Amino acid sequence: MCGIVGIFGRSPVAARLYDAMTILQHRGQDAAGMTTLDQGRMRSARGIGLVRDVFGEASMSGLTGEIGIGHVRYPTAGCDRPDEAQPMYVNSPLGISLGHNGNLTNSERLSAELFAEDHRHINTESDSEVLLNCLAHELARPLVGASGPGLARAVFDAVDGVHRRCRGGYAAVAVIAGVGLLAFRDPHGIRPAVLGRRETEEGEEYIVASESVVLDILGFELVSDLAAGESILVTMDGQLHRRVSTLAMPHTPCLFEYVYFARPDSMIDDLSVYKARLRMGEALAEKILRDWPDHDIDVIIPVPDTSRTACLPLSHRLGVKYREGLMKNRYIGRTFIMPGQEERARSVRRKLNTIPLEFRNKNVLLVDDSIVRGTTSKQIIQMAREAGAKKVYLVSASPPVRYPNVYGIDMPAASELIASGRSEEEVARLIGADRLIYQDLDALVDAVMGKNEKLAGFDTSCFSGEYVTELEPGYLEALEQKRSDVNRQARRQGSGNNG
Repeated sequence: MCGIVGIFGRSPVAARLYDAMTILQHRGQDAAGMTTLDQGRMRSARGIGLVRDVFGEASMSGLTGEIGIGHVRYPTAGCDRPDEAQPMYVNSPLGISLGHNGNLTNSERLSAELFAEDHRHINTESDSEVLLNCLAHELARPLVGASGPGLARAVFDAVDGVHRRCRGGYAAVAVIAGVGLLAFRDPHGIRPAVLGRRETEEGEEYIVASESVVLDILGFELVSDLAAGESILVTMDGQLHRRVSTLAMPHTPCLFEYVYFARPDSMIDDLSVYKARLRMGEALAEKILRDWPDHDIDVIIPVPDTSRTACLPLSHRLGVKYREGLMKNRYIGRTFIMPGQEERARSVRRKLNTIPLEFRNKNVLLVDDSIVRGTTSKQIIQMAREAGAKKVYLVSASPPVRYPNVYGIDMPAASELIASGRSEEEVARLIGADRLIYQDLDALVDAVMGKNEKLAGFDTSCFSGEYVTELEPGYLEALEQKRSDVNRQARRQGSGNNG
């Protein structure tokens, strides 16, 4: 999962891009990058680390221009080198810089095609470079002699060419020299993107970002989400053009965005992440009252931070007191995306600490947003027992994660998902819980959907194993190998040995 932002401004945009990227830092803590366009010159800086680590006074002073894009990267399988930080750049046609959130499921085949048929060399393992070169190739012919309304039409036709060739989930922002700011979303609308606008004395400014919270904080008005298969282009003269591709499919955004990744103060596809999580808690309470009416829960404690919103209505509906019993060190990254099982296990203890008086001699219900590997859950349950809890129950706001996500969330290999091939009782024993309760998938879908009737549904693949796009033969098997902790570690050692 990554975060993207693009701004067409009437004054220098680098500082605003920096702020936007820090707002989106929860979506990627591995690398950051920014490209601006200044009088036909692309100016770029990128590197490994948090936004504050990558950009200093010197690099920011060189990022001049009133149009630009930014990216925060979350490392995906096989893509963790400094030269794979985004935005990425190609100099033909015109010069294009692109940042991408998502994953192409046919990137290996496309990479071979680009070399053999299009004579374009892919120099990294990043599917973002594949997406960029697909776009560049599709733009090469239509841009010749295009101007005025024909320019936007040519760009949108090129994006249609990308849709025909690329499979998977993707939302992208790009700067094209002499053309303007481009953003587009895959035909299923799996990965999020929102459009904002604001009036200035010099004229209208536009922004595209992964989450609406960026618009709120930077002072832009939310215009709308990009629809499934929609592209927007702001040309150099400040004109906004929009088109939904004829290749657009029924809109099915990623369900896991609402469970875990997105900030609660964001709106995604006209759905409030905060309200969705409140409804998740209500649904969990109804399940407990239905299946465990004689429960002996003394206190309900959230695993910070994502589960807090669901925890409150759960506590209220059950009539059980809510307490903050786990304190979080906010300077430790998300354990879900940390490399290596050993590192994740150590980080749980560094990241969380108990308040023993909230656990001592009590039957405690811990509430978490999801259970992926089970590493964090097992450690937290052990911490609760060490703090004096009599019994420790765990409830997950999402269903069992049994299948890999292939659209940009780098979940582990299926064999490393604790719920894969196991019953709830077996998972409970493995993590040491006295009782484990998962959200039902139908209840989660209803909680997120609310009264929104515009969406066709959601991508639920990590829960259901049903993928909304076609997968290449053998893709899941290859992904299993690539995402295993053993193979990840081997790749890191190899890249380290190569300097």
